[in-house]
Amino acid sequence: MKQKQQAITILILGSLSTISPFSIDMYLPGFPAIAKDLSTSIANVQLSLTSYFIGIAGGQLLYGPLLDKFGRKLPLYTGLAVYIIASLACALTASVESLITMRLFQALGGCAGMVAAQTLVRDLFPVQRTANVFSWMTLVVAVSPMIAPTVGGFITTSFGWHAVFITLALVALVILLLSYFVLEDGRKGDKTMSLKPKPVINNFISVIKEKQFLIYCVTGGLATSAPFAYIAGSSDVFINFYHTTEQEYGWIFAIIGGVMIGCTQLNHILLRRFKSEQVVNGALIFQTIVGIVLITGTFFNWWDKIGLIAMIALFVSPNGVINANTTALSLAPFVKNAGSAASLVGALRMTMGGITTALVSAFHNGTPTPMVIIMFMTVIGGLIVLKTGKIIIKYRAKDRTEESVII
Repeated sequence: MKQKQQAITILILGSLSTISPFSIDMYLPGFPAIAKDLSTSIANVQLSLTSYFIGIAGGQLLYGPLLDKFGRKLPLYTGLAVYIIASLACALTASVESLITMRLFQALGGCAGMVAAQTLVRDLFPVQRTANVFSWMTLVVAVSPMIAPTVGGFITTSFGWHAVFITLALVALVILLLSYFVLEDGRKGDKTMSLKPKPVINNFISVIKEKQFLIYCVTGGLATSAPFAYIAGSSDVFINFYHTTEQEYGWIFAIIGGVMIGCTQLNHILLRRFKSEQVVNGALIFQTIVGIVLITGTFFNWWDKIGLIAMIALFVSPNGVINANTTALSLAPFVKNAGSAASLVGALRMTMGGITTALVSAFHNGTPTPMVIIMFMTVIGGLIVLKTGKIIIKYRAKDRTEESVII
């Protein structure tokens, strides 16, 4: 694949991965207008966000087997078509119940892009290059939470909240056309695969039994839950505890997001000297050290607003690097079951992220302490899984060697 074609391919794959982040963030500024038009509360409108998260987590498990059986393109086209129809239905909805339902279908369609993009990276690029490719895709994806609320706010103010969902449908249509006319097909489907529940479950189990997948999938899922904890708690911490304005909070969100985006691109430099396994290990150790300082300073009230912003930015800065490398390492062992593996990676991360946000809410006490502790615990959990998994593999390999010598 030529360099120009590679760049176009990565851009399209990154765009496929941004469909769900845009769908989550772009309509947030319209919550008050939606609640007013549908004669309901903002709390009820927030349930449409919950239904979207449920759809993402469950839908990714659905697309894995479909991508493996029918190839990459047909399930992708089907998912994007469902997304477009559901988006238009959201724009035409007359009740909050209908909005909640259509958002679920929107998620079920949109998450096809997330799973297909990861699977196609494994298909179209050599294994040794996948970590770099995921870093470039992360750059595209990471921009979306920074611009989506701003774009959504402008559209809502200028044209009304219905126009947000029409815009999302049009964007998805453009991505669908690019995928059809420009994007390569990837691995062909295995028609012999069964979609009956038992074989599908057995297929997922065979993926989970791959030790490298399990170690790096869980490690990445835990470690990359830290930003979910930050997103869940940061608005309350900065607006209510540090008394910043909504506009100031928007800048804080953008600054920390910008640090994550910038540091993600360091992965290209790191991979010239180190293996992906070494990069993940080093990044987690760095986060652990910063996390200890962050928690200690929070407990003893060392940080003012600027200090906490700086420490959080420093703490989450390696998350893009960890995400890119753990995803690449999780998918590396697979060719035949790459779709199922990619769907498990995505579903596990969304589930862990959802649990993390729930924990931040459950332990909320009006201070930054619950947020930073849970951020730290996700990273420690990831480091423990990584170290423990490597020890287990090492000793099992040693036992097998000794057995072969005895024989």
